[in-house]
Amino acid sequence: MCGRINVTDSAGVRALCEQLDIQFWPEEGMQFSRFIGATDRVSVVFNAADDKRQMVNAIWWLLLEKASPEGAFKPSRYTSFNTRYDKLNKRGSAGYQAYRNQRCIIPASGFGETINIEGKKYYHDMMVPQDDALALGGLYRTWHYTTDSGQSLTEYSCSVVTLPPHDKFQHIHKKASPLMLSASDGSMQDWLNPMMTSGTLNYLLTPKIRQPLNAVPIDKPSTYQPIGESNIISADD
Repeated sequence: MCGRINVTDSAGVRALCEQLDIQFWPEEGMQFSRFIGATDRVSVVFNAADDKRQMVNAIWWLLLEKASPEGAFKPSRYTSFNTRYDKLNKRGSAGYQAYRNQRCIIPASGFGETINIEGKKYYHDMMVPQDDALALGGLYRTWHYTTDSGQSLTEYSCSVVTLPPHDKFQHIHKKASPLMLSASDGSMQDWLNPMMTSGTLNYLLTPKIRQPLNAVPIDKPSTYQPIGESNIISADD
């Protein structure tokens, strides 16, 4: 999966947020954008300490580092907008503890993919209908710091969990596919359930398309103008 997420204020995204039963929303509101890129802020949902669902706007880059002596954080030099499935159970990896204790959902309308063929890049937007939404499985981390005035603040970061490439994506992206979840088959609920262990969640680490996706060829991510016929990628059985 490439570093592009589409989060539009659609009926489908609103319905997904209702299904997630969010009790605490970010003060600045949910982040909507046709093109959210790595290191931008994206809205994530997780189970808070009191077992209530909370949404925060997190930096889409799991590993952060100090941006200044004052204590604020910025994306680290280590690439971490995605966390590979084969790193989740590797002790010492960036996602090891988060996979066990800090899993989140990223509500989205779609995501972007890129493929390089004979030195030329081809781009696709993978979209769901307006009345539907994607629940991308992710990880989050919290980072605490104190300002010069003594105020204690918390920064959030996140990544999307990526799985092996899916056979149906071979003409679009050959390296990886995002973890896509659904309320209808219980996978979304399992991912957010703090009682689920890493062992019982491993069944989700096999690529699966849980809802139809419309693959739209575009000129480039910054302008996202369609340049050819789209095609529907069917959901897996």
